[in-house]
Amino acid sequence: MNNARLGPRAQSFINHQTACSTMANLIKIAGVKDVPPGQAAAFNVEGQRIALFNIDGTFYAIGDTCTHRGGPLSEGSVAGTTVTCPWHGADFDLKTGAVMRPPARQGVPSYRVVIEGGDVQIEI
Repeated sequence: MNNARLGPRAQSFINHQTACSTMANLIKIAGVKDVPPGQAAAFNVEGQRIALFNIDGTFYAIGDTCTHRGGPLSEGSVAGTTVTCPWHGADFDLKTGAVMRPPARQGVPSYRVVIEGGDVQIEI
């Protein structure tokens, strides 16, 4: 479709629709009170297993499944913003999902966290 023939209102609508279709979706996964400071929990969100960590009131969300052998990162030990897989000791950065120590060779997905009211939402 040649948008040059459209009037300003129609063009504005198309621009708005295009911008909205490229925006990520925010999904509530928990309440702030559901994951106290120093704790983690795992959630199934749109077919993905996501680990949510509360580090001194700051929330981080990464893929819950270790890329080495599938260990549950939400059950790992945390030091600062690094989580250690409970199965084989691979380390992951909670801020980025990047692998920091083998045996894992690939990082895990990282999700932007938004706190709104008492809700914890992630961007999918």
